[in-house]
Amino acid sequence: MPLRVEELNGGDCRTYLLTEGNAAALVDPLRERIEAYRQLLGTRHLRLEFVLETHTHADHLMLNRVGKTLLGAPVLMHRESPSPLVDRYVADEEVLALGDERIEVIHTPGHTPDSVAYRVPGAVLTGDSLMIGATGRTDFPGGDAGKQYDAIVDHLFTLPEETVVWPAHDYRGHTSSSIGEERRSNPRFQGKSREEYVALMGGLGLPFPHKIEMSLQVNQSGFEADEVSFPSVTELLVVDEITAEAAGARLASGADLVILDVREPEEFVGELGHIPGALLVPLDALERRLPRLSRHAGREIVVVCRAGARSATAGAILRRAGFERVWNLAGGMLAWSAAKLPIYR
Repeated sequence: MPLRVEELNGGDCRTYLLTEGNAAALVDPLRERIEAYRQLLGTRHLRLEFVLETHTHADHLMLNRVGKTLLGAPVLMHRESPSPLVDRYVADEEVLALGDERIEVIHTPGHTPDSVAYRVPGAVLTGDSLMIGATGRTDFPGGDAGKQYDAIVDHLFTLPEETVVWPAHDYRGHTSSSIGEERRSNPRFQGKSREEYVALMGGLGLPFPHKIEMSLQVNQSGFEADEVSFPSVTELLVVDEITAEAAGARLASGADLVILDVREPEEFVGELGHIPGALLVPLDALERRLPRLSRHAGREIVVVCRAGARSATAGAILRRAGFERVWNLAGGMLAWSAAKLPIYR
């Protein structure tokens, strides 16, 4: 039986149900509709194999620990996802199996570093990268218009032109498009070079989504708004970044740096390990530990997490509390590992 794609929400935010026989996958589910998805799966006697997220969303709440338990299926995201709630990280060109059908992962960074599209037979679910007559904004932390242009032009636009495009959002009542139609008529690309596209995206001046502080940082961190006093986007953007290479060189030279790791304990000793000498203070414990951390107030503090998102939140919390010499490790432990710098497990 061929793989079937269905949209479930009937609104601006799209959730897709993929089915092959009685095997099913959910793509970009909304937290508030979990019960509706569960009822649908039960009524149709479908077996939910996994939940696929196209990226870390900023305009709605993704699954939390309770939601994951209710759905009873692993959550899959690209390996650059910052969330500790991901059960399996996927990579570009990786192929997943749903029943007898294939789902290909296509990394499409730009809207977020962890953005992906999922290619299924005859169609591609493009998330917030390629939309109908538009593209996803690139002005959120971690956004990159140049990378988005490359991902769409060099990867999505090279798919067969009859490939159906299913986006994660549409605000004008459209349901689907095709690669050929978007390649020919999407105004973001018509007659534009990469440089012109970057300039266009940089000048959109779009307002931030409602409650972005809550949605984005809750989704990035795995914590709820009542567990962490999340800073504003403005506070996030003023936290300075340091590259893994620069931080590694400073440590090697004997600089007096405090490495503050704000991941969960299981991550600290997990696959990515941690920087030797790092101090572990999980994000949800950071505010309680501020009095004890005050003895480091005059030192430089480099804040670390998996991908650089939770550490940006932590850096803003530290800045708010009066710590002035705070750096966010850009790209987190993923970047540190890629730079082949010392790691302790």
